[in-house]
Amino acid sequence: MAVKAPVGRTEEVMTLVEQAVDGFGRIDVVVNNAATNPHFGPLLTADESQLDKILDTNAKSVFRVCKAVVPQMEKQGGGKIINIASVAGLRGTAPGVHTIAYNTSKAAMINFTRALASEWGRYNINVNAICPGFFPTKMSEGLLERIGEAVIARAPLHRLGGAEDLKGAVVFFASEASRHVTGQYLAVDGGASIV
Repeated sequence: MAVKAPVGRTEEVMTLVEQAVDGFGRIDVVVNNAATNPHFGPLLTADESQLDKILDTNAKSVFRVCKAVVPQMEKQGGGKIINIASVAGLRGTAPGVHTIAYNTSKAAMINFTRALASEWGRYNINVNAICPGFFPTKMSEGLLERIGEAVIARAPLHRLGGAEDLKGAVVFFASEASRHVTGQYLAVDGGASIV
């Protein structure tokens, strides 16, 4: 059973953690999966409110959730945190793709993963990130209409990913199979980030 809640405000996140502990007695795994990208365009066309929304949802929410859950994980002797980042956080954008704020937020999430893993590893808390490539979602729909064929052609597996392609990575990071893995990211992108 999973517990979900909006992560836009600290109070909501604290309530989420309290409900999870009340219901389950502990928190073994947290998956930070909130994301948005209301601005597809060059830097000069973005306004600060769009940037704030992207950074708040994609990066600051991970900070809020981790700050709320880490004390519980420390108290119980460990846990697993899985941050859903993106291959967009690994490098700049392809020509014609204008997602600078999104890329920045996902790069922040990847480095937050490393820093938190370093800080909390001594409490047996593993922190890792999954970096999906282009997946057909409501958020990527317009972009994939324009560049989907090129993305598929460039990827060694010659296809887009889907939700089913993330399940194995989540299970790995959530299980004892990854007990000696922390501060890492796994690109799930059909190999696109290696070419």
